[in-house]
Amino acid sequence: MDEYLSQLIGFITDASTRALDYVSEPWFVYQVAIALALFGLARFLGKRLEPRLENRARTIKGHPGLLRLIAATLRRVDWILFTILLFAAIAILKSLTWPSRSWLLGILLWLSGTWVVVAISSRIIRNRLVARSVAWLVWIYAALVILGIDQRVALLLDSLALPLNEMRISALTVLKAAFLLTLSVWIATTLGNFVDERVQRSSELTPSIRVLIGKFAKFGLVLLAGIVALTSVGVDLTAFTVFSGAVGVGLGFGLQKVVSNFVSGVIILLDKSIKPGDTISLGETFGWIRELRARFVSVVTRDGREYLIPNEDLITQQVINWSFSDELVRLDVPFGVSYDSDPHQVTELAINAASSVARVNSDRRPVCWLTAFGDSSLDFVLRFWIHDPQQGLTNVRGKVLLALWDTFKENGVEIPFPHREIIMKGAGLPTSSPDLPKD
Repeated sequence: MDEYLSQLIGFITDASTRALDYVSEPWFVYQVAIALALFGLARFLGKRLEPRLENRARTIKGHPGLLRLIAATLRRVDWILFTILLFAAIAILKSLTWPSRSWLLGILLWLSGTWVVVAISSRIIRNRLVARSVAWLVWIYAALVILGIDQRVALLLDSLALPLNEMRISALTVLKAAFLLTLSVWIATTLGNFVDERVQRSSELTPSIRVLIGKFAKFGLVLLAGIVALTSVGVDLTAFTVFSGAVGVGLGFGLQKVVSNFVSGVIILLDKSIKPGDTISLGETFGWIRELRARFVSVVTRDGREYLIPNEDLITQQVINWSFSDELVRLDVPFGVSYDSDPHQVTELAINAASSVARVNSDRRPVCWLTAFGDSSLDFVLRFWIHDPQQGLTNVRGKVLLALWDTFKENGVEIPFPHREIIMKGAGLPTSSPDLPKD
């Protein structure tokens, strides 16, 4: 390490001496003045050109990826103009004087051009923090290559090493592994999302199989990317045996619920007990399944609430799947009528009333049965079928009850209500009114 450090210090010292000699020349001052003037001109022109180009870009519709690239380019119009102006200035100087008198402008041209390319291309990464970090790291590496000190810096970073059994981990290895791991995981995630989208469009596969294939594709590609990234920088994966054992213990104690939910999610997808679009009831929750995740299931209720139910609850608790094997659902509506009514007529009227509701299945005719002679009414139950439980149950029951009300009103069928008699005993009560006080 001391040897590499001394070499790097010697190189920097030598370069500094030559730079001081170069700085003392008049043409260095001229180049600095030209660069500052060109940068100020580029900023001035960029502020006036960017709004006009942005207005033209807003007319593009239906291409979000292209719009992101255009927006990233417009944000760096001043740097693009600065690069173009530097290129023109270098061409003019080389035609008028010695090439060595435009050396500094050439360095600035390479640095600014590299920054424009890296900053724009990094915008394909949606996360702004990751995009900026990648842009800066790539530009710093490019700057070291342009300045010609990349090999010496690499030797210095490689000398900063930590021995681990038979393995040697240096700072250079860590940086390479971090870069390759980030790049490979990003590529794997993008490819996994593409495969997932293609699988979701397939009509030949069931919804559960589509979700299962998508999840395994994403997980497998990310795992493969991590292995490839670590092995490409010379990391021996067998050295992580102790670490993997510690992780296993952690999974056994601290992450039991996480692992349980993940395994339960895989079981749910394999046995096809529920799938996206099914209508389920779990405890007080009634709604339709919007999405299956690795840890939970998203259930949307009729009032717009979205419940994130852990996968383990769907395995261990009783779940009512209203559309597991058949979307037809039977509903019961109890009601009562007066004893003065004809039960045969009431049965026919109730069946006709239920059949008039649009959501009631017409393939299966509703039925109505007399169930009991109540205290003050003849008790009936009206049974009918619907084929869209995800549209709600209370609303269809309400429509059927309104249809019953209208039908009974038109045909003179009374719906009784309980009567109560209060008997007042007269013992001990005064027989005449007491004398009122006089004014």
